This record gives sequence, structure tokens and C-alpha cells, in this order.
Amino acid sequence: MSQNFADSTVSSSARHEHPILAFVGGGAMGEAILKALLQNAVLQPSQIRVSEPDDARRSSLREKYGVETYVDNAACVDGVHVVVLAVKPQVAPAVLAGLTRTLSPDSLVFSIMAGVTIATLRAGLHEAQPVIRTMPNMPAQIGQGMTAWLPTDNVRPEQLFLARQILAALGDEVQVANEDYIDKATAVHGSGPAYVFLLLEAMVDAAVHLGFMRPVAERLVLQTFRGSVEYAQQSPQHLAALRNQVTSAGGTTAAGLYELEKAGVRTAMADAVWAAYRRSVELGKK
Repeated sequence: MSQNFADSTVSSSARHEHPILAFVGGGAMGEAILKALLQNAVLQPSQIRVSEPDDARRSSLREKYGVETYVDNAACVDGVHVVVLAVKPQVAPAVLAGLTRTLSPDSLVFSIMAGVTIATLRAGLHEAQPVIRTMPNMPAQIGQGMTAWLPTDNVRPEQLFLARQILAALGDEVQVANEDYIDKATAVHGSGPAYVFLLLEAMVDAAVHLGFMRPVAERLVLQTFRGSVEYAQQSPQHLAALRNQVTSAGGTTAAGLYELEKAGVRTAMADAVWAAYRRSVELGKK
């Protein structure tokens, strides 16, 4: 029999009036989703539970958001409608094994663990567990994320409705055709912010090398990226056409692009994405 390690209490009647969502893992991404759900009024604090082993982290989440917190994962998911698995993939087997004694086979499992397949989730939980495997990215923490996702066939309409509300709170989303695209999306948009930050860092350093003070360099570069992305989103033209608009024959941009192409920037980016994809597949096999 599981012991309830809740740090705060919610009445039993309140728990059954509305869907109850449990986060297994209260790290950065778990908190980002939790925060987005509350800010967008998708759920109320009384509808959210979080299990987190770290005492300080658990206290922080409870005080900041007014949610119910737990030490024990099994107690946290007991009787809930949706479980968000927000732990590192390396600990997935142990975490999944600890949930089966209390998790209902009908509860929706919403996983954000990179590389952990639907088959692995069901093998560790219940054979016919409704599962939505997702891959959000870092900007979800400010509601500007991108999420690729795939539901199993037995996810019920009301579960899909809530799942879409969760995804919408994080930013944009796309449902993919099969599970292999989750690993591919992990390599593109899941790891993508790191590629962007590296490019930002390189451009800022180059601007400093030219003589700009670093705060000024950061303003120049960050707004250049922001404006370029928003311009591209609003334009119906191909990205290559937009690049050509900035590139005058024999001009400064042409000189800069020549050096980037000579250095193999396109190939390096493709190699990075493929390496991330292969690693995602490897994690899934483990």
C-alpha cells in the first residue's frame, strides 16, 4: 500500500470535479509546462500535482504556484487523469516501474523524455496505456516553443483535447506521422536552440572583435535574429529568396556569405542535426 507524501492537501471532491494532472519531475521543462498551463488558465493550481525528490525544489514549486507536491511518484499519480513524464530519459526505467502500482491503465501518459519510445513507455507501465510522446524545446519556457507529438490510437477525444491545450500553452505544435519523426524533430527543434545560441554567441564575439561593447553587440545581434525570423514568418517567399534580397552583387553581404560557404557552414549544420538524430535513436534503444 502506497503512502501519500503530499506536502499540501486538496479535498477529494475537488480532485474529481476537474481533470487532475500530475508532473513526475519538477525540473526546468516540467516547471515551464506547469507555469504555461497556469498562466493560460488551462488548469488551476488545485488540479496540478508535482512529484520531485529534491526538497528545496519541491518547496519552491509549491510556494510559487500553489500546487500540491509529493516526494513519492506513485502517490502523486494515484487517481489522476493525465501524467506528464518530465524526468531524464536515463532514469525512465526506474521511474516507470515505480508508477504501475497506482497509475490507472486508462490515464493518459504525456511524455517529454527524449528518445524514450512509446513501446518502452508501455512496457514499463501498462500494455495498452494511452500515450502521447512529445518533443518540446527550450523556448516553451516562455510560451514560444515548438513541439512535435504523436498519440497512440487509443487516446480518447477528451484526452486529445486536453493534450492540445497543454501543447498550445507551450507555443506552436505539429503532429507527426510516425514515431521516427519524433527522433528527427528532437535533432531539429529539440536541440535547435543550442545551435541558434552558438550562432548568436559567435556573431556577438565577432561584433566585439570589431570594436563594439558587448552589451551593444548583443543588442545588435539579438534584434537581428528576432527581426529576421519574424520577417521570414510573415513572408510567403522561400528563405533563399529572402537571403538574395539582402545580398547585393559584390557587396558586403556577398563577401560575408562567401566565407561562410567556404567554411562549410551548411554541411556542418547538417552534420550536427544528423548526429543529434543518431543520438536520439541510440537513447531510445537503451
